[in-house]
Amino acid sequence: MHGTGAAQVLFGVDPLWLSTAIFILAYVVLLSERIHRTVVALLGAAAMVVSGILSQDQAIAGIDFNTIALLAGMMVIIAITRRTGVFEFIAIWAAKRARAEPIGILILLALVTAVFSALLDNLTTVLLVVPVALLIVDKLKVSPYPYLFSQILAANIGGTATLIGDPPNILIGSATGLSFNDFLLQLGPIALLILGLVLILFYGVWGASLKTTDALKARVMRFDERGSIVDARLLRQSLTVLGLVLGGFVLGEYVHVAPGTTAMCGAALLLLLTGIGQDRRGQAEQVREALREVEWSALFFFIGLFVMVHGIQATGLLERMAAALMGVTGGDPMVTAFTTLWLSALVSAAIDNIPFVATMIPLVETMVPALGGAAAAEPVWWSLALGACLGGNGTLIGAAANVMVAGLSERAGTPISFTRFLLIGMPVMLASVALANGYIYLRHFL
Repeated sequence: MHGTGAAQVLFGVDPLWLSTAIFILAYVVLLSERIHRTVVALLGAAAMVVSGILSQDQAIAGIDFNTIALLAGMMVIIAITRRTGVFEFIAIWAAKRARAEPIGILILLALVTAVFSALLDNLTTVLLVVPVALLIVDKLKVSPYPYLFSQILAANIGGTATLIGDPPNILIGSATGLSFNDFLLQLGPIALLILGLVLILFYGVWGASLKTTDALKARVMRFDERGSIVDARLLRQSLTVLGLVLGGFVLGEYVHVAPGTTAMCGAALLLLLTGIGQDRRGQAEQVREALREVEWSALFFFIGLFVMVHGIQATGLLERMAAALMGVTGGDPMVTAFTTLWLSALVSAAIDNIPFVATMIPLVETMVPALGGAAAAEPVWWSLALGACLGGNGTLIGAAANVMVAGLSERAGTPISFTRFLLIGMPVMLASVALANGYIYLRHFL
């Protein structure tokens, strides 16, 4: 076996073929969406261990606990912050700043979502903003679809800009050691440019069609955003901790503190602050309530995925794939970067970008020496991040945020058609990736 050290593999089957079969079968079942993706990932991980491809210790070593800690810590912080009503406050505030004009609300809510997606994460952001957007749309009696589509596009574009904005970036940052500042400085400018152009597109496509009456506008203007804040003390605590955590992300590279540690410290501090003045029973309930809001299914999905990817890496599959890709690109860093960008975008439009990026990371790591070292390979990492994040806008299943918005809209009685979104999302995705291609060339190869 290639580097696994396992004593035996089930039935003496070639470990390379067995691990590949397990991985492909898991992918096929994931795409079918007949079984919950967490169950599929955990079963695939278990198969890697039970079959002898990995030992239990090797499987545990393959889990990226920095990513798990970063996700879990931010989930706890956002779960507590959500209870203050601050997100509803900002959405209503944005609607009133737009004077209840439908196109103005669409653009301002898209901006809010993009900013929150960069600073928090895009999945949490759409979960918080979309329900309020649907409420405002219902009051104005306008079509909800432009708002839903704009939320998806803005969430994925905003999430592209930072380390914590989109799960693919979290995975890449944790694997490479690229910092919050690195992501912000490298991807922030192009994300901002793409967002500006997309907002102009929103205005051009929907500006004339989104109309409502003065009476309905007056109803929205009567909303009291201050009434959304239900716990001012908790809001101050939450914003303070969130500011400290974001500052920790920025300073972490200088003091050698990983983002996962920063997020977990922030979560622990906020849990401590919320428990001050309460007895032991009240403190215990605060902790239980916060932990109930954690997306445990998502965390265990990542754990299973890490183990499966480690299995195909240990048996040498990814080395062969890297050699094949290097054969296509000739080992040229620019060609490899552009190939990675477009491959990532197109594949991420077809399947969820999280498992794709988890598979690509060790593949790119294998190519680093042939590309000329870590510095020469850095544009390939940025291409992977841009392709995966922006490619998620291509279809309704391209990113987790898309699926979340689709679920929220269906629950509200306005299901999103796959084809209807495709007609907007795919052109935006292709144009965005073309801009990203030019950006990578100008920044790294000109």
